[in-house]
Amino acid sequence: MTEKPEEKAREGCAPEESAALQPFSLVIFGGSGDLSRRMILPALYHIFGEGRLDDFRVTAFGLPGMTDEKYRDFVRESVMEFLPQKYREEKFVSFAGRLGYISSAFDSDDGYRRLAAVLKERAAAAGKLAVVLYLAVPPDMTGTIVRKLGEHGINELGLDLRIVIEKPFGRDLASAVDLNRTLREVFHEREIYRIDHYLGKETVQNILFFRFANSIFEPLWNNHYIDNVQITVAENLGIAHRGAFYERAGVVRDIVQNHILQLVGLVAMEPPAGFTPEHIREEKQKVLNSLRPFREEDILRDTVTGQYGPGVIKGEEVPGYRSEKNVAADSVTPTFFAARFHIDNWRWAGVPFYVRTGKRMGRRATEMAIQFRQPPLRLFTGTCNRLEPNILFLGIAPKENISLKFGVKALNTISQVNPVNMVYDYAGESVETSYPTYRRLLMDCIKGDPMLFVRQDGVEAMWSVVDPIVKYWEEHPPGDFPNYSAGTWGPESAQALLRRDERQWLNEE
Repeated sequence: MTEKPEEKAREGCAPEESAALQPFSLVIFGGSGDLSRRMILPALYHIFGEGRLDDFRVTAFGLPGMTDEKYRDFVRESVMEFLPQKYREEKFVSFAGRLGYISSAFDSDDGYRRLAAVLKERAAAAGKLAVVLYLAVPPDMTGTIVRKLGEHGINELGLDLRIVIEKPFGRDLASAVDLNRTLREVFHEREIYRIDHYLGKETVQNILFFRFANSIFEPLWNNHYIDNVQITVAENLGIAHRGAFYERAGVVRDIVQNHILQLVGLVAMEPPAGFTPEHIREEKQKVLNSLRPFREEDILRDTVTGQYGPGVIKGEEVPGYRSEKNVAADSVTPTFFAARFHIDNWRWAGVPFYVRTGKRMGRRATEMAIQFRQPPLRLFTGTCNRLEPNILFLGIAPKENISLKFGVKALNTISQVNPVNMVYDYAGESVETSYPTYRRLLMDCIKGDPMLFVRQDGVEAMWSVVDPIVKYWEEHPPGDFPNYSAGTWGPESAQALLRRDERQWLNEE
């Protein structure tokens, strides 16, 4: 009988996530905002429902004005909407007793005085207290909040601090450096947690385990056996209510600078010296430092930008980007980007990394495809043969799976080769993968584990790569926007980018 993965011998091994977390206080700046409502609060309630939270308090900080009771009602509505399968009234009543609200503008001294008093009282009662300061706020408020925390000495209360910063980490390299300077005036680097929610996804984390726990793949993970690597981050949705943000940011700042380059770092890194946060982050950093810089001629040859026009998705007509709310009628903001990246080190020399991302694409899909080189000789000939390359797919969202395409002899034939897939599906193993990735990231913040968070040198390296691209396309906006219809896979030039290399985009259907 085949054992399920979770049933394999674990005798003598303590579960990694069974014990209650240490006493802590979570302060959510913007605790009644959209990110808190959709992600942070449901994830926290989920952890509470698992019995992981014992001695804790949550303090929301911000506007509009709310009493503690009104905020608890807000949290109840959030949990019932985004985690209905876990909502239990008696459990929520116990959870809600730990919630409080400080009604204050982010630049109000009175609010920070009240916050300092709350944390001092908690620290006196709990002894050593972990405090997570979560900035779920617009980027332009980060500096104000950090400076106020320093002015009121919250970094000097003897607390075990972590401050969590949501992306974007700056708008370009210069602003990222300036943001870090502001943070480091108040906090140590070890206390700064730059959160990229993609790193909380199970399949993203499993890239390391898949490579380094299996001797059959790691020897092949180089330019001798891999032909190319493709990363796709596609969404079939438009920009929803984010028109004003998207007009300032565009797709490269929103997705490429962080999510995609983090994935590149994980799939291309060298084996770390140990499974520790700093060892892993150091190896990712080496990859980011090895990315070939883009000159102007490289940008023209190796990058593609696009903007969606009207189209049809799932049988419904949808508007073009320029018709979205808070978007200029003649906007040249890109909603699609594709590029050929190169990593200049011995492992990956000559292997192109193709990336693409876009809004209003054919379907929602975040996935990697690692295409292996073809055998040196074509032994099996014939017009019926489809000698397709071996391809390893890593599905990240919405499907979380790993599949390997390889060729086998077709039944009842002499020499016909058919491609087949061997698939590992996370959904068949555990329902845990359906919960918000913020659950894992919140727990790591509380425990003080920075492995899945981004170091400042990583932020600066990623900006160094994309800054020339963003600058060029902003100074030389394409004249053909919109250049792809909603519901398609981007502009034709994105297909031509790979055809020039006699390759094509690989989609896991």
